[in-house]
Amino acid sequence: MTPEWIRFYITAGLITIALTGFAFSVIGVWRFDYILNRMHAGGIGDTFSLFFIVSGLMVSASAPIVILKLLLPLLFMWFSSPTSTHFLSQTEYYTSGHLFDHVRRRNSGDTNGH
Repeated sequence: MTPEWIRFYITAGLITIALTGFAFSVIGVWRFDYILNRMHAGGIGDTFSLFFIVSGLMVSASAPIVILKLLLPLLFMWFSSPTSTHFLSQTEYYTSGHLFDHVRRRNSGDTNGH
C-alpha cells in the first residue's frame, strides 16, 4: 500500500487544481460580455473542476464502494450539465432579440455552409 502522506499530497494537488479551475470559471463568468460566453465558462469550469475534486476524493478513499459512490454523481453531472447548458443557451438565443440578430445559424438544407 502507498503511504498515507503520498495519497494526501496527490489529493491536495488534485483539489488545488479543481479550486483553481473554479476560480478561473468565476472570473470568466464575471468578465465575459455575452451570456453565451458566460454560460460556456461556467459549464466548462464546473465539469473540469468536478472531475478533479472527485478524482482527489477517490485517491483518498480506501474502500471500493466509496469510489463507486463518488463515481456515480460524477457521471450524472457529466451527462446533465452539458445538456442543461445547451437548453439554457437555446432559450437565450430564441428569446433575446439582440443575440438573435448577431448570431448566424446554418440552414439545414444549405450545402455550402453559408
